[in-house]
Amino acid sequence: MASNRLEAFSDGVIAIIITIMVLEMKVPHGTSLRTLAPLVPVFLSYVLSFLYVGIYWNNHHHMFQAVEHVTGGILWANLHLLFWLSLFPFVTGWMGENHFALVPSALYGGVLLAAAVAYWILQQTIIVTQGADSRLKAAVGRDWKGKLSPIVYATGIACALFRPWVAQALYVAVALMWLVPDRRIESALRGKADVDPR
Repeated sequence: MASNRLEAFSDGVIAIIITIMVLEMKVPHGTSLRTLAPLVPVFLSYVLSFLYVGIYWNNHHHMFQAVEHVTGGILWANLHLLFWLSLFPFVTGWMGENHFALVPSALYGGVLLAAAVAYWILQQTIIVTQGADSRLKAAVGRDWKGKLSPIVYATGIACALFRPWVAQALYVAVALMWLVPDRRIESALRGKADVDPR
């Protein structure tokens, strides 16, 4: 099977996730700038989650450029990832409304960790399906960012129960790490194009 429908469905779900997150920011009653002050934590949690959803969308798009065909296992692994991403609006809203309190910050980290694991499962399912010589396997290489991220999330979850601001700093650090463009898949695809111009 081609990956067109899977990509279109995933794009639609991710667009809805972002829409739901922005709707969590309720319009304040009043016209002064002071009425915006209570929305600052909500806005900051939205910005962080928007970055994460954007990073997942970007990496998902690049990953599926290296996919030759889709199997049932890939479809289910992709749905597993979308399930965890679909929880972003809830944990984002809860964390923002409660000003980055202990338990909401820990749960936010838990969803980040689960989404990272789900992405890894999807990536490995694709690699196994495509075979030992898959372009994705060659592109991923050692994947130090993919291995480091869950460790930082787990550390953030533990920190959230005592020092929520440390957890937030760790979550932001991982997002910034992934914002640096990752050209591995593009390079692998370019190398393939040089050999096979199809």
